Amino acid sequence: MFKKVAEYIQNVRAEMSKVTWPTRGVLLESTGITLMLSIMLAIFVFTADFIISRVIQLII
Repeated sequence: MFKKVAEYIQNVRAEMSKVTWPTRGVLLESTGITLMLSIMLAIFVFTADFIISRVIQLII
């Protein structure tokens, strides 16, 4: 049991050493793009919901 856990931890360390971590600049840029797109999507959904609800109110 302990041998399997030790082997697992060794494999995790080996894989983590292969990871290429993003630089601070790349990370900030990706975060900014994600936030911008999230806000744009929220505005789109809000607008679509508002328009659809107004159209339904006119029908009813």
